[in-house]
Amino acid sequence: MAQNRKKAGTRLTGRIVLPGNPSYNAARMEFNRRFSKFPRVIVFCRRTQDVINAVKWARERGVRLRARSGRHSYEGFSAVNGGVIIDVSEMNKAKVNRKNMVAHIQTGNPLARVYRKLWNKRVTLPAGTAPDVGIAGLTLGGGIGLLSRKYGLTCDNLKQVKMVVTSGRYGAKTIVANKKKHADLLWASRGGGGGNFGIATAYTFRVRPISTVSIYSITWKWRDLGKVFPAWQRWAPSVTNRLTSTIEVAAKQVGTIVSTGQLLGGAEELLRLIRPLLQVGTPVKVMVRTVPFIEATNFFAAADLNLEPKFKITGAYGFKPLPRKGVRMIRDFLSKAPNRHATVWCQSLGGAGSAVSRVSPTATAYPHRKAETIYELSARWRNDGEQQRNIQWVKRFRKALRPFVIGDYVNFPDLQIKNWPKAYYGVNIARLKRVKRKYDPHNVFRFAQSIPVGSR
Repeated sequence: MAQNRKKAGTRLTGRIVLPGNPSYNAARMEFNRRFSKFPRVIVFCRRTQDVINAVKWARERGVRLRARSGRHSYEGFSAVNGGVIIDVSEMNKAKVNRKNMVAHIQTGNPLARVYRKLWNKRVTLPAGTAPDVGIAGLTLGGGIGLLSRKYGLTCDNLKQVKMVVTSGRYGAKTIVANKKKHADLLWASRGGGGGNFGIATAYTFRVRPISTVSIYSITWKWRDLGKVFPAWQRWAPSVTNRLTSTIEVAAKQVGTIVSTGQLLGGAEELLRLIRPLLQVGTPVKVMVRTVPFIEATNFFAAADLNLEPKFKITGAYGFKPLPRKGVRMIRDFLSKAPNRHATVWCQSLGGAGSAVSRVSPTATAYPHRKAETIYELSARWRNDGEQQRNIQWVKRFRKALRPFVIGDYVNFPDLQIKNWPKAYYGVNIARLKRVKRKYDPHNVFRFAQSIPVGSR
């Protein structure tokens, strides 16, 4: 009886949304509309105590829980049927200390808001491009973007995490992880993936001064693929680490190849640096200009707007340029894409003095340090009738490229990868399991690809 009384203890606090509430449908929706899950309750937390109460409430009742910030989990891991979603998106304060060059950022902030807040003090953080991605999951998975080659991943600039973790049989508490205390949890929070150990509520980052940057965009026609893609792959890692670039090959129905990038430097220098690309094939559109950094973030964010609402994505790393056979595969698959919304996107990560590859693969939980590029294969659609065809296309495409690429980025999760612990975490999986066992021994924070508590 005493145990039952204990179980009835905690009350939910914060903004509570239940089935039947007018806002329930909007509150349960994921960014990827392929998933439509129906939680028992959604708790929009406004302070740390709301998070603690929600974790306790779920544990006392044996109800499954999920952590959520930006809703961008590609495989819907931040939603759950019949459980509780603990949403931190209303915890969105951000404060910059320019003297010490640090920022204190609550985990409910989307990227666009982070960039804006930091820009007010003329500082920034190397992070991604999609404006509505949450800083929480982005950081925990690594954080790749257009300042990566110069300043590293988002997680490389993470100095401290505040996290709500389990305590005892039904409890929850806040702990602070930094280099001095709970250093193992800080290590795991730098690339170990979101929602594995607890619910992060606040980060402290090292920030960098920023003013203007130069950006470029080059467009070619489809017929230049065989020349342009290999040229970009050779060039991107060899150019100065002040320049991070991308290339995206659209489906043949669209028929374009677009490379974009950002340089910490002037337009004249950028024009000189991209000359090797301009000399390949026949560029049909070229843009090079110097802009305030905040304008550059808006330029790259625009690419993420107006996309089809349902999608399947997988990722992989290239440690060397694709051979001719690999480039042919890209051409073949995009020639037979399920619709015009399929793409292959790549970003430069490593190479000439890159800050990403200067870090040891075991210094943080993010192991893919020596990769030169990251790939994202994506298919998008609107109608459910198209779903299987798109998912199968991505699956076949990944399999075809397997001889030439390695692993996957945990922020591009893919439920079809059988040995996902190795794909995401490589050499670090055993240590991540130890951290999991220490901070979440009862496996409260679990989902389809959460780090297992495993004995080894």
